[in-house]
Amino acid sequence: MVVSKKAMRDSIINAARYIFARFGYRQATMDAIARAARKGKSSIYYYFKNKEEIFLAVVEKEASAVKEEIRNAIASTSDPREKLTIYVLTRMRVFYRIAHFYSSFREEYFREYDFIQRFRENYDRYETKIVLDILREGIKKGIFSIPDPMMTASSIVIALKGFEYLWGTEQDIGKLENKTEGMLEMLYRGILKR
Repeated sequence: MVVSKKAMRDSIINAARYIFARFGYRQATMDAIARAARKGKSSIYYYFKNKEEIFLAVVEKEASAVKEEIRNAIASTSDPREKLTIYVLTRMRVFYRIAHFYSSFREEYFREYDFIQRFRENYDRYETKIVLDILREGIKKGIFSIPDPMMTASSIVIALKGFEYLWGTEQDIGKLENKTEGMLEMLYRGILKR
């Protein structure tokens, strides 16, 4: 049976996901990834140049799954206020799940990895566009009154990033959801049309 290049890469990415979850980026090795993938180390290098490239592939796969989950969640309503609430809570729940799966990476999360920073900047632009679209829909429907939607969307994304540490370290998801909903209520009191 011939295995496609994509299937082989996916197999390596899936194995690497568990290695990074267990050891974090710094302590994960190409040897451990090769063992987990049940491949020779030279086979791993055929598909990926280095550990950084594998890690980025893992991050991109997680990001694609996050985007899909968020798209499905916000598609469940046409009300912009509900859509924004669903977006924020879904985004933070997914972050919680990922942060707790990659618990050994949690300590490394706030270190400056240039390659992660570049990925994060692209993801931030993606998030800002989603929030901006929701805000513009709310303005169009007369639900939101926002003088500068782009600045507001950027501010919301920055606020969510500020919540990440809390969501990555706190165990009680109910407490996290209450705090996040409280932040949203403060936001709505400031942007709901009166």
